[in-house]
Amino acid sequence: MNTVNLLEKVNNKKEELFLEISKDIVGQKDIIEYMFIALLCKGHILLEGVPGLGKTLIIKTLTKALDLKFNRIQFTPDLMPSDIIGTEILNQNSETGNREFKFIKGPIFSNIILADEINRTPPKTQSALLESMQEQKVTIAGKTHVLDSPFLVLATQNPIEQEGTYPLPEAQLDRFMFSLNISYPSFKDEIKIIKATTSDNINKLDSIINKEDIMIFQSLLRRVPVSENVITFAVSLVSKSRPNETSPSL
Repeated sequence: MNTVNLLEKVNNKKEELFLEISKDIVGQKDIIEYMFIALLCKGHILLEGVPGLGKTLIIKTLTKALDLKFNRIQFTPDLMPSDIIGTEILNQNSETGNREFKFIKGPIFSNIILADEINRTPPKTQSALLESMQEQKVTIAGKTHVLDSPFLVLATQNPIEQEGTYPLPEAQLDRFMFSLNISYPSFKDEIKIIKATTSDNINKLDSIINKEDIMIFQSLLRRVPVSENVITFAVSLVSKSRPNETSPSL
C-alpha cells in the first residue's frame, strides 16, 4: 500500500475510532485527538484535572476501541517498583528438582498502561517508569526485558490536592509528550452526560484499530516529508525558550 492510500486509511480509521469513543464519552474531542496523536508518535500523556471529569473513563474507553493489551496501575504511597515491573521468585524446577529464579512480569508488560493518580506514589516508585517510557524496556536483576510494541503510558493526576502527593520529578515529566488539562464539560454536554448515566443503556464498544494497523501507522509518520522552513521554525522556537540562548529570528 502506497503512502497516499495509507494516509487515507489513517484518516478513515481515526473517524471510525472517534465515532466509537463518542458512544461513551461526551465532548472532550481535543483530548481524544491528542491521545490519538501520541499513540501514532509513540508518545506518552499526562492528564490533569479535578476529580469527576472522566480522566480514567476516557482512557479506558480508548483502550476498548483499540485491540491492544491494557493494564491499570493504581498508584498509592505503599506501591513498590516491583509492583510495576515485576519481580523474581525462587522456584523449584519440576523436571530437575533444582531451585532457580523465575521472573514474574508486572503490569508494565502491556501495550497501554493507565498510571492512575501517578503523583500519589514516592519518586522511588515513579522512577520504575523512567526506563520503560524512554527505551521501552525494563531491567531487573541485571537482565533486560523488552516491552511489547506499541507501548503507551497514560497517567492521571489531581492538580488541586497536595496532601499525600509527591511532585513528579523533572526527568519524569520529560518522558511525557503531552500534559493535558481536562476542563469541565459545557452546559449542553453536561446535560447529555446526566441523561446517559441515569439510563440503563449499556454501550458495547467494538475494536476499531488493531495492533498491526497501529504499527504500520507509526512507521508511516517517518515517511511523511517535512519542509526545511518548518524544521527551522521549530528549532528556532525551541531555542528561544532556553535562557541565555541566541537563535536566528523566526
